[in-house]
Amino acid sequence: MTVQVNADKAGAGQAEKAGAARTRLALFDLDHTLIPIDSDYEWGEFTIALGWCDATEFKRRNAEFFAHYRAGTLDIHDYVRFATQAIREQGATNSIAAHARFMGEVVLKTITRQARALVEQHRAAGDELVIVTATNEFVTRPIAQAFGVSELIAVELERDAQGNLTGEIRGTPSAREGKVTRMEQWLAARGLSWDDVETTFYTDSMNDLALLEKATHPVATNPDERLRALATERGWRILDLF
Repeated sequence: MTVQVNADKAGAGQAEKAGAARTRLALFDLDHTLIPIDSDYEWGEFTIALGWCDATEFKRRNAEFFAHYRAGTLDIHDYVRFATQAIREQGATNSIAAHARFMGEVVLKTITRQARALVEQHRAAGDELVIVTATNEFVTRPIAQAFGVSELIAVELERDAQGNLTGEIRGTPSAREGKVTRMEQWLAARGLSWDDVETTFYTDSMNDLALLEKATHPVATNPDERLRALATERGWRILDLF
């Protein structure tokens, strides 16, 4: 399968007419976009296998939260408290070691040639690569590194004075409209605004509608049923990697 990077000639022409040499960004959602799994959900299942939590209760709550995410009704603060409980109880050393196993036994096996090719084509084109995910930084940082992407916008976890996780979120969570807020913060830190960049954004989910509407080139990637219908209606590119 050959993955072609989106190129909107009309939009590029308008930028040239305006005399704007805009920075090109390739933004990627992670779960079900670059990888065909929900990394947060699978990490939870992995901790069950490790015996870090009560299997029956954890599975019930994990599935409940996942259903809320799919429906767009997730309370991300409640979810992060739940999702980080095991690593808070186990401590950093055990948790980091377990995540390394999780990468080898679960995540790396799911990364497809097509997904890597998409990232690499944007890299070769000189685009700056950013993964923008609603999953927390502990789970996703090693996955971003596996793709060779250093810029990660994820849910940041609050730490106490001793550096231990508290279960709370630091700053704005990068979920739904929060992805736009976090991207604007990322741009501002570099002296940029939306007017200074040409963005291609890949995502599978209607939860990311706000950022899709901000992107120069929105790409519905492995889209869920609602997003596929909307992308078709609006003439957005649809890409199926899996």
